[in-house]
Amino acid sequence: MRYPVSGRQPQAARCPHCLGETFVVESGALTREHREHRERRERKTPYLPISAERAVILDNIRSAWNAGSILRSAEGFGFSRAYLCGVTPTPEHDAVRKTALGAEDSIAWTCHKDAVKLAQELKQNGWTLYGLEETDSAAPLYEMERPRAPMALIVGNEICGVDPGLLAMCERIFYIPMRGKKRSFNVAMAFSAAAYALQAR
Repeated sequence: MRYPVSGRQPQAARCPHCLGETFVVESGALTREHREHRERRERKTPYLPISAERAVILDNIRSAWNAGSILRSAEGFGFSRAYLCGVTPTPEHDAVRKTALGAEDSIAWTCHKDAVKLAQELKQNGWTLYGLEETDSAAPLYEMERPRAPMALIVGNEICGVDPGLLAMCERIFYIPMRGKKRSFNVAMAFSAAAYALQAR
């Protein structure tokens, strides 16, 4: 088996498949090639600034992996803030940091016990709330229009979905149309789809 590792990883001494001892086949070349490719890509791709007017509300996301993935996607799509509510784990959790890959350091985040109280405060301060949930009143994601700023996108618990109290405060609710037999995506994947749709508006 041949696989890339960083010299800083202590687990690199053992093969992840058979746990046998490992040895270095090539040192530095893959890292250098990857770095050069990234530099070429960055020169071709203009930097898109962070939007100070977009945030994501994570309503009782149970999985630290999902929370970290959403933070990474939010930062990548230009969101400026993440509100981690209820039981949503924060970047103080190792698994969140591992999945966020440093995004937790460049996107502002705060934790809140009650997402409904937070949403009420945001609305009082002029925020537009969008929900991502499959309800009778939800519109397909491709009908999403540019929201009034500032705007917060709400994603909910992996099993129960978004709190009805939050949905009641949303100006619009959207769902992702699906073609297969499954009726929902992983919450982190769903957020990324919606965040991309917002960026395209």
